[in-house]
Amino acid sequence: MKFNKYYFGLWLVLFALFAYWQFNDPDPEVWVSIYAVAMIFCLFGIRGIFPKIPLTFVVVLCVLGAFYMFPGGVGDWIADEIAQKDLTMKTPQMEENRETFGLLTIALALSPALYKAWK
Repeated sequence: MKFNKYYFGLWLVLFALFAYWQFNDPDPEVWVSIYAVAMIFCLFGIRGIFPKIPLTFVVVLCVLGAFYMFPGGVGDWIADEIAQKDLTMKTPQMEENRETFGLLTIALALSPALYKAWK
């Protein structure tokens, strides 16, 4: 039970930071809402509550969304991110690539909860 509290507590804080950083985004209402949903499931995880169907729905949607948005040249994108030496968004493609990996992060972070829900 302590694992749940620490693991989901850490992700709760991280998703809160991710949501905060989305306020300067071109579409903050979408991404803040997505991270808020992830935060809600982290709160459930801290309490040991793992709703099977809603968790499955969220994780599957995140994976499908990430595959839909997946960047064509991941290597090029990473090289561009490293070359610019800061986190400002230079192109819309950079923002979409970051959003793709945000969705994958949510799916991976909620996977232990999904496993516990189906166990």
